[in-house]
This record gives sequence, C-alpha cells and structure tokens, in this order.
Amino acid sequence: MTELEKINAEETPGNKRPGKPLPHGYRPGIITAITVLLGFSLSFLKYWGFEAPGEWTLQSILPATTLVLAIVLQITALYRSLSVKDDDEHEYKKTVRWFIASAIMMLIGLASAVWEVS
Repeated sequence: MTELEKINAEETPGNKRPGKPLPHGYRPGIITAITVLLGFSLSFLKYWGFEAPGEWTLQSILPATTLVLAIVLQITALYRSLSVKDDDEHEYKKTVRWFIASAIMMLIGLASAVWEVS
C-alpha cells in the first residue's frame, strides 16, 4: 500500500469511511419490535390513564410518567430506525440502545404500576 493510500484509508473527521451496511432483515426486525412495544405501551397507558378505576394518587403518577417517557423513547427509536442513515451498522447500534432504554423504562413503569395496585 502506498503512502497516499494509507492516508486516504485513515479515518479523519473530514474523511469518514462509509460504514458497514446491515445484513438483510435487521431493520425490518427492529422496526417490528419497536412497533409491538409501542402498541403495548400506548394500550396500557390508555387503560391506566382513562379506564382503570380509582383515584389518581402520587403513586399512580409514577407509572404514568415512566410509561410516557418509554413511549417518547420508543418513538425516538422508531424515527431513528426509519431513517436512511440507520442502514449503517454504527447508527443501528445507537438505535438499538434507544430501543433497549425504552424497553427498560417500560418495564419500570409496569413494575411501578403493579406495586401501586398491590
């Protein structure tokens, strides 16, 4: 490899190499997973906020707040996953982290709802 090729091959802020594309099926898979969790989160929040019997208390606000935050994270992950640049492996990994964070937040919301009811 010549010196010029080595310089061109180095990754510098102004000269980024294109990322590795994702294998076929990864993007549709995460989009499906995000929409399933988003649908569940929206359904549960609808039940928790409008259909469940009882009065609102400080303890019932915590599950609602965490579920709203989980929904925001899920929508962010969905937006990222639908972006063209998410076909890059590095960007996809960021989207997966957003999705994992939203799933953890949803589980915290569900656990706090169970704790509040019991």
